[in-house]
Amino acid sequence: MSMTHTIDGVTLQLARPVELPIEWVGREELRLQLQAAWLVLADEDTPLTPRLTGKPGVGKTTLAYAVARSLGRDVYLMQATMDTRPEDLIVTPVIGDDSKLRYVASPVVTAMITGGVCVLDEGNRMSEKSWASLAPLLDQRRYVESLVAGIRIEAHPGFRLVATMNQDASTFDLPEYIHSRLQPQILIDFPEADEERLILERALPFASAEVLDYVVGFLQLAHGADERYTVRDGINIARYALKTRAQAEQLGRRPPDLGAGVAEAVEMILGAEALRYLSRLRSE
Repeated sequence: MSMTHTIDGVTLQLARPVELPIEWVGREELRLQLQAAWLVLADEDTPLTPRLTGKPGVGKTTLAYAVARSLGRDVYLMQATMDTRPEDLIVTPVIGDDSKLRYVASPVVTAMITGGVCVLDEGNRMSEKSWASLAPLLDQRRYVESLVAGIRIEAHPGFRLVATMNQDASTFDLPEYIHSRLQPQILIDFPEADEERLILERALPFASAEVLDYVVGFLQLAHGADERYTVRDGINIARYALKTRAQAEQLGRRPPDLGAGVAEAVEMILGAEALRYLSRLRSE
């Protein structure tokens, strides 16, 4: 595929799709909900633009990526921040090595042109001004306009967009006219114990069953107390505990027992306050 595309005499440098070694595990109903939102039923119909909502680390981006790849689409990832500008979402002018002005298409626009899928990650960190630039894309019009390049960009029929939204205090409320365009809302909560165990197995095929069971038990107790600890935290805890054990063996030292190794990893990754769930786990 050519990495440039010309519209009304303006040549755009396109972004590259992302290739990630991830898969969605369990909770098939969430996969089906996202697929349904992207269906097109007739020539007069357009796909919906869903938002995936949940706490950080519950797998929102993983779900979006896995569903897009299962449909055979290239995936483009756009990380939103509070500093994201409208031109960052559409077309950015840059000066090349030859001192000539060039136009670089964002991952959103590249997906629009190629018929790929764009994952707008952590979209509720963006300001209303940035969201306003995408408003025509999120309804029946399905286009954006670049004031910088002076062009209108129409979306390919195969283009799909999904926004992930974190439930935390460091985000903005969406303006109502954007909120109504990002539908449906697909809520992703913490997985059940068996699904969490399977996720850990896939992420850590080299870990023993004992380590995985211990970490899942810790996470499930934390979920029950409505802590924000996620399976991503659990993977990092298990990885660090395994690494410290392997290092001790390489140095000819006696490795820490399972409980001590996991406790050290929990404290270093989540803080000392998280150790109370390990204490409860040992007492059960």
